[in-house]
Amino acid sequence: MSGSLRVLVDDERDDPDPAHAVDVDRWGSVVRDVLTAEGLDGRDLEVHLHFVDEGPMAELNVEHMGGDGPTDVLSFPVDDPAEVSDAVPVLLGDVVVCPSVAARQAPGHAGDYPSELALLVVHGVLHLLGHDHAEPAEEAAMREREREHLGRHGVVRP
Repeated sequence: MSGSLRVLVDDERDDPDPAHAVDVDRWGSVVRDVLTAEGLDGRDLEVHLHFVDEGPMAELNVEHMGGDGPTDVLSFPVDDPAEVSDAVPVLLGDVVVCPSVAARQAPGHAGDYPSELALLVVHGVLHLLGHDHAEPAEEAAMREREREHLGRHGVVRP
């Protein structure tokens, strides 16, 4: 069976900082790569990736996570591929990334802005696939998956 991976990427920022550009094609390719490596390339599957300003990210964080202020990445899973018949298209969900938060935390986290965006995109997609980091064993497994995916793109996960 041959499916189609549909990845829709939007840079929804009102006034993007040129120093923190977002290459929508690159990040869409990273999402496709993760889904393929996770064995989902045979499915009809759709994912949405959004890059947003701090205001909308803060609103999503408060509304859905009970957080305070903008965060770096949020994932909103819709369908679990394991629970959807192969004959039915899967709407995996949405990943929302805030580039300005990513830029601020990059030096102490992934090292540089492009590596931080890569980490956040991969991390968000893994959440759509059911990975979590609430417990130490889950966190270790998720970090290992991140390292594997990021390594294919030349990013070393600290």
